[in-house]
Parts: sequence; C-alpha cells; structure tokens
Amino acid sequence: MCSTGSFPLQLLNCLLICVTLWSCLSSGASAESNRRPNIVLILTDDLDVAMGGLTPLKKTKKLIGDAGVSFTNAFVASPLCCPSRASILTGKYPHNHRVTNNTLEGNCSSKAWQKSEEATTFPALLKAHADYQTFFAGKYLNQYGHAQAGGVEHIPPGWSFWVGLEKNSKYYNYTLSVNGKAQKHGSDYSKDYLTDVLANMSLEFLQYKSSYQPFFMMVSTPAPHSPWTAAPQYQNSFNGTKAPRDPNFNVHGKDKHWLIRQAKTPMSNSSVQFLDDAFRKRWRTLLSVDDLVETLVKRLEIRGELDNTYIFFTSDNGYHTGQFSLPLDKRQLYEFDIRVPLMVRGPKIKANQTSQMLVANIDLGPTILDIAGIDVNKTQMDGVSFLPIMEGKVNSSSWRTDFLVEYEGEGRNVSDPACPLLGPGVSECFPDCVCEDAFNNTYACVRTVAPSVSLQYCEFDDNEVFVEVYNMTADPFQLKNIAKTIDQEVLEKMNHRLMMLQSCAKQSCRTPGVYDPRYKFNPRQMFGAPGWQPVRLQQKLK
Repeated sequence: MCSTGSFPLQLLNCLLICVTLWSCLSSGASAESNRRPNIVLILTDDLDVAMGGLTPLKKTKKLIGDAGVSFTNAFVASPLCCPSRASILTGKYPHNHRVTNNTLEGNCSSKAWQKSEEATTFPALLKAHADYQTFFAGKYLNQYGHAQAGGVEHIPPGWSFWVGLEKNSKYYNYTLSVNGKAQKHGSDYSKDYLTDVLANMSLEFLQYKSSYQPFFMMVSTPAPHSPWTAAPQYQNSFNGTKAPRDPNFNVHGKDKHWLIRQAKTPMSNSSVQFLDDAFRKRWRTLLSVDDLVETLVKRLEIRGELDNTYIFFTSDNGYHTGQFSLPLDKRQLYEFDIRVPLMVRGPKIKANQTSQMLVANIDLGPTILDIAGIDVNKTQMDGVSFLPIMEGKVNSSSWRTDFLVEYEGEGRNVSDPACPLLGPGVSECFPDCVCEDAFNNTYACVRTVAPSVSLQYCEFDDNEVFVEVYNMTADPFQLKNIAKTIDQEVLEKMNHRLMMLQSCAKQSCRTPGVYDPRYKFNPRQMFGAPGWQPVRLQQKLK
C-alpha cells in the first residue's frame, strides 16, 4: 500500500509499483501459458521386461503405459548399471563416454568422468540452455560419493536440487548427499525406507519449486536391485510366485561363450530355491515403486500440471534368474539383460499406443532435450530423439534398424572371495562357484530390429574371438547360436557394421544399418544352405 507523505512522489512510487506488479503478473501468466513442458524420468534399477518384471506395476502401467505409449523394443547400450546410466545421462555409447563397468577403474563416477562428461549431460544442458529447474533424487552412479570421486560433497553440474545416494542401491542404513551435505538414514521404515523417502522428497520439490519455470525431475529408485528389501506391508506378497521356467531356464548354453559354458547344469536345488526367493523379493520391492508413481502422478494432477508434463518410466538394464543356468545377475548380451521397459505419457501422445520401433537408452537424453526445444544436432550425443515416434510423425521405413551393445567385464587380476580357488579373472561368483562375470566377458553386438528381420550378432574379445548370432524371430529365447551356419555374406556385413558402430560418434552413429530398407538387403540370404561351413572372423574388438 502507498503511505501518506509527499503526494507527487508517493503517487509516482505507487504508479511504478503497480506497473511493475502488472508487468510481472502479465508476463507470469504469459509464461505459464507458453511454458515448455515439464519432464519426469523415473529410473528403476535392474528391472527386466523379458521375465514379467512389469507384472507388479499395475498402477504404473495404467497411469503411464495406458495413458501414453509403450515401447516393445527398448534396449540398453550396456547391460550394467554404471555404463548404462552414463549412456542415459550423456546420450552416448560406452566407447564414447568411456564408462566400462561399475568400478572406479572402469571410470564409474571417476574424476576423469566428472571432468570429461558431467558438464555436458542432458540435465546440465537443460538447466544452462532452456532454463529448467532440475531435481535429482536416488541412485546416480555406483561409485558416487566415494572419497576418490569427490565424496558426497560433489554435486554434478546441472542440478538445481540434488539428493544423491552414496554408492550402490540400498533400502535402509544409507547416506544421502542433500545438496552436498551428508544425511544419514537408519532402519526405521516410517522415515528411512529409501523408495518412500525419494517419493516424499519429490513431493517437496513440487511444492516449493518456482512456478514460473519448467522443471525436470529424475527419480532413481533402488528397486528392484539387491538387497531386495520390501516395505513391511509387502513382505508377504507373491508368496506363491517362482521365476519363469522359460525354454532357456536351467539349460546348458553349450554353443555359447566360455563363461556361459562353465555354468553347472542342472543347477543345484539350493541355487534354484535361492533364485526363486530372489525373484519374489524383487517383485515385492516394486510395489513401493508402484506407489511412488501413483503419488507423483496424482500430485501433478492436483497441481494442474499433469497435462503439460512428460513422464518417462524405464530401467538401467534387464536381469536374469536361471537363464542358461546362470543363477542371477545381468552383464550378458542376451535379451533378458539388454531389453528394458519403456513407457511415456505426455502432451501430444495419444493413449493406449504400442510402438515396435527400435529405441535405446542413448535416445533418452536427445528426446528430453528435443521436448525442451534444444537442437540435439548441436550436442555431442550419439542417440536420436524419439519424440516424433511418440507424436506419430515418423514411420518404420525411416527409422533406425540397429544399434550397438558393448560391455567390458570386471575381475582382471582380482580373485572373487566366494571362489578363491578359481584364481583371478572372474567375479560375481555364487557359493557353488558359478561366476556371472570375468575380465574377458568383453563383447560388442549389433542388435537389429526391422520389419523383415530380427537378428543379433556379437563378437567377443577373448582368446577364441568367439562369435554368437541369433535369429530372434525363429529363436526368441536364443537357444541356438547360428554363427556356424549363417551365410558368410551376412557375417561379413554384420562384422563390418559392428566395426562402424564401434568407431561411431554423434551423427555417424545414426547412419542406416545393414538391414535398413534403403539398402535393399535381402533377408532371405540370412540362413544359408544346409552344410555351410563355419566362418571364423579374426577381427578383434578395438
């Protein structure tokens, strides 16, 4: 209000105040009506899609999948947490962001990663170039918070509000970095269960954020990663559930690379019991994720922001429980480890859509930047925006038909404490000494998905220079490696395509693949003639 005093001066002051207020209100209303969309990314940890991982997530499927589009051919560029998360953040293949596995030696959250990549992640670009408020809560990279990675004081560039979990997934007794300050949590469900803590902190952000800026939220849950600790109310759910007994369950991978061949078949009864128990526990942890999704969607709706918000739901990698007699883990080249769920709802996305077009986690960053109005071609990203797919503006004949999967194994010069007699070189070993990883579990694959063909071609960097090829149409469970019977021309083409992808960067990663319709390749040549002699490619991975 204007007080009494020198009338001309006070009147002038009043007029200036009124004009200023009117200008702010008018620009605020204009900004609100023209504001760029809000974006939410919910990232789960180890959530498969090949073994029914979405089954417990009924609310999530209804509120995101049924309200938008579900991608049935969504994959990751590397089937392990840290390299996959690095690909999500940077939009790059592992050979370009150089995170190879979950260790500091593998560049996971290392000082080198921070120096070379963190400043150009898509959240940093959102904040710097599109004026988004950005909020992160949950697991970032596996070695985040390590003393050699800057401790919990380190806040990656690009985040307005930062709630980062120290190191790997936990549910109780963990430390959070809350804007660079350590916050310790114990084992009291009412205030410490991490999935619920992330939900509550997300609600606080929505309550107190600026109302004049668009926002980006990334909520990264621990579930369903080990140690698979369910909320008390869900500890008795799914008591009768067992891991799926698909055709590749508890069978010997006799025609696969040496790490698969060493698995004991059939698995011991104790191993089967253990993996069934783990399967149930994984599903139980997901019920709290389902509650988190429902809570966020309802709060956005109450605030009147849901219609202007894109919500992505996905995972950093898949998982296996008993496939090819491997008890449980990820890190393998097969569908159960590289295929992930992906559902998106948002403005201009029609409900109840299903897309079979090939998308990968390197595409998440480009898509989110595209939504924000940032030109992806001016970034360093290898991926491509799939916003045109969601809006119905692209067809399969003009979309990519292949992408790259690459992984570098852990265990070099280290003995696994569970199986010391095996010596150095293996890791992630179970008590019966079936090991899930090794330093030369190092491979690169081309995964092809086209209307006329679904194919996977892989080469190992090991002493055998082992090759695996699968016709995914005829053999969806990857029971038969056809590397020795497939036509040599196809092998040569796939080998050439693999080398191209392994050396690609930015735009060159988006060039057409071997089976792109524009190449007019005849897929009938794929399977050769009976009696065709084995072909051994001597091209080592670079």
